[in-house]
Amino acid sequence: MSASTRAVVEELLGRIGEGDAERIAELYAEQVDWKVNWPEAEHGRAATPWIRHRSTRADAAAHFGELVEHHVPGEAATTVERVLVDGADAVVLGEIRQTARSTGRAYRARFALHLTVEAGLVVRHHVYEDSLAVAGAFS
Repeated sequence: MSASTRAVVEELLGRIGEGDAERIAELYAEQVDWKVNWPEAEHGRAATPWIRHRSTRADAAAHFGELVEHHVPGEAATTVERVLVDGADAVVLGEIRQTARSTGRAYRARFALHLTVEAGLVVRHHVYEDSLAVAGAFS
């Protein structure tokens, strides 16, 4: 199980790097447990609409599409420092660097992404990131 979990996570990270929201979403189950660690009152704000809980493959595609819409193309990078796998679960640790399209402000945010893979698809996507860095770039 660990080898297939790692393969799916590595494929997911590669597709995220390519930026095609529909191709990324293909790796998610039809129903997915998608959570973000932001305060609930901040979910779905106009400046950061991608920051909210999700529940479907279509939601996953929307998330990655909204990320592209709200950031400056070519001014993004993600450093993955470690991928830890335990059975169906994986944790990705790293840092994102982006520039907010609406303000032109660059930001860096550390993150931990907890994924669970079943039958070759992601069924859990819980992300923990430096929400203050992201919010500051968009305010």
